[in-house]
Amino acid sequence: MKIETTPLPGVLLLTPRRHGDQRGYFSESWNRKTLEEAGVHLPEFVQDNHSMSRVKGTLRGLHYQAPPMAQGKLVRCARGALYDVAVDIRRGSPTYGQWFGATLSEENGSQLWIPAGFLHGFVTLMADTEVAYKCTAHYSPEHDGAVRWDSVGIDWNVDAPLLSEKDMKAPAFVEWDSPFTMENTA
Repeated sequence: MKIETTPLPGVLLLTPRRHGDQRGYFSESWNRKTLEEAGVHLPEFVQDNHSMSRVKGTLRGLHYQAPPMAQGKLVRCARGALYDVAVDIRRGSPTYGQWFGATLSEENGSQLWIPAGFLHGFVTLMADTEVAYKCTAHYSPEHDGAVRWDSVGIDWNVDAPLLSEKDMKAPAFVEWDSPFTMENTA
């Protein structure tokens, strides 16, 4: 497994090895032992999610789940391609409000680890893109939240994304109070 750090402490880009032949490839997308042997210790995953976006330019985010139900996510692209983004929202963090993005695709096999205390969002780069991700906490509607997609300075490379009603109505970053601190995400 190739493990890359990012400018945001705790956010990692993980690319599993692929073993291919004329039939296609095999890849071990998640292996706790392999990661721990490399010094990466992720929390326990309790839920897997899978989304499909039919239209190129579908933007989902920026989402979070507040403490005590905060979620870390290990995100990968099962089909198609997406631009995946994490934004540090831990008050007191030296990288508060900063973001990191990476292209995840069926072709490159890369995954983004986004710990609790970060916003998460993505825009699809192809039609019929499928995203699969592991979560460290169960979904909790009363802890679910969003920040407006265009209020953090992210270059999504899309002028008019397809958005949900929730994402259209989300507050701007400067009008929103983060429920996260460095202490409640440690």
